[in-house]
Amino acid sequence: MSRTIEQTLHIHAGPETVWRFFTDPARLTQWWGTAELDARPGGTLRVHMDGGPRPVMHGRFVELVPYERIVFTFGWEATPGAPDIPPGTTRVEVTLTQDGEGTRLTLRHSGLPDLLEQETGSGWADVLGRLAQSADGRGRPQRGNTSPAS
Repeated sequence: MSRTIEQTLHIHAGPETVWRFFTDPARLTQWWGTAELDARPGGTLRVHMDGGPRPVMHGRFVELVPYERIVFTFGWEATPGAPDIPPGTTRVEVTLTQDGEGTRLTLRHSGLPDLLEQETGSGWADVLGRLAQSADGRGRPQRGNTSPAS
């Protein structure tokens, strides 16, 4: 059985700015890890995590709708300490919606193994908080609904 997690937060920056933090390697590196990416459908997305044995997230962009939606596959290269989610086996959908002067970001990560649902949810909460801080530059993010779903 596979699981889906969904997290929503408000970022004090417009959708155009938040979009760039997913599609520009220098900006993605500010909040997630050292990034190599080709932001087009079929393009590679690799993120080298900081610290420890440095696991590498590896996926491919599936869909990019400027300033509204980003979809990519997600998995980990076989590295000591990396979660047991092979590259390309799960799917991440990010939706950006104008919300006042900022952006409402909703992330849905589907296809997760039951045993990794909580760990993955905690990981996303951490990196999305760093994204909010990097994009808005004004401190702690405002958290919305963070609920695992099957």
